[in-house]
Amino acid sequence: MKPALNSRPKVGVIGLGIMGGAMAEALLENGYAVVGYDVAAAARARLAKAGGKPARSSTAVAQAADVVIVALATIAALDDAAAQIASARRARGAPQLVVIEMSTLPIADKERARAQVERAGGVLLDCPVSGTAVRMKEGAWTLFVSGDAAAAKRVAPVLQVFTRNAPYVGPFGNGTRMKFVANHLVAIYNVAVAESITFSRKMGLDAQQVWELFAASPIVGNGIFRLRGKFMVDGTYLPATMKVEVWQKDMQVIGDMARAVGAPTPLFSACAPVYNAAMAQGLSQHDTASVAQVLGEMARVPVRSRRTARRRG
Repeated sequence: MKPALNSRPKVGVIGLGIMGGAMAEALLENGYAVVGYDVAAAARARLAKAGGKPARSSTAVAQAADVVIVALATIAALDDAAAQIASARRARGAPQLVVIEMSTLPIADKERARAQVERAGGVLLDCPVSGTAVRMKEGAWTLFVSGDAAAAKRVAPVLQVFTRNAPYVGPFGNGTRMKFVANHLVAIYNVAVAESITFSRKMGLDAQQVWELFAASPIVGNGIFRLRGKFMVDGTYLPATMKVEVWQKDMQVIGDMARAVGAPTPLFSACAPVYNAAMAQGLSQHDTASVAQVLGEMARVPVRSRRTARRRG
C-alpha cells in the first residue's frame, strides 16, 4: 500500500546519472517530491524536465530532504557528498536525516561516509543495487539493505518504489558484501554469454535463434542472457545500461575484497582481461555487453550493427 501523499517524505537524490536519474523519475511518477543534485548541468536539467527540483549542491539537497539517496560512482564523489551532507543546517524539529548509500564502493570508504553523517546527527544505510536502470522498470532490482534497522524500516516505502525485493541483510556493510557476490556472478555470466554467442557464430549458427532458445530456457537462461545477450546479438552497446568504465571500478573493488579475505576466484580472474581489452579497444563508455565485440574480433566473426547506438526504453 502506498503511503498517503501528505505523509510521504521529501526525497533527495545526489547523483543523477543512469541509476540516480532513473530513481528520481520513478519517485516523481509515484507522487514523491524530489530535490536532486549532480555536477552535470544536463542531469539537473533532466530532473527539472521530469518535475523535480534541481539543487545547487549536495548540501542544499540535505537541507531540503527528509531522505537522501546517494548514487555515485567514485570514492571521491562519495567523500564530497558525505562532507556536504554533514555540513547541512537542517530546520529545527526536522526528522533525523536518513541517507541511503546505493553505490558499489569499498566498505571502508562507506564507513568513513557513515561516520561523517552520524557526527552531524544523521544515519547512513548501506543499500547497494543489483540491477540496471532498465531492470528497475521491469521490477527486477534487488536492494541489499543494511545498517540501522529502525532507519531501514522508516525508508522501506521509498525503496518499494524501485522494487519489492529489498531484503534487510543485517549490520552496516553486509549490503555491500552481498552486492560483491552478485557482481562477481554478473561479471562471469556476462563474459560466458558473450563466449557462447561468439561460439555459436563461429559454428555458423544464427545468433538470434540461439538467443531466443537459450535466454528463455529455465535451465541455462538468466537475466544477463536475456538483457545483454540481446545487445550482443544485435551488436548494439549504446546507450549503456552499465558502462565498461564503471564496471572496471566494480571489478577492482570485488577483486580487492576477495584478496583481502583469501577467497579463490579463478573464474572471476579469468574474465578480467576481457573487460580490460574492451577498455583498450575504446569501449569504455559502451555497455558491458560489448565484451562480445572483443571476443568476436578475436574469433574473426562479423557482428551486425557494430558499435551503433539505439535508444532503449
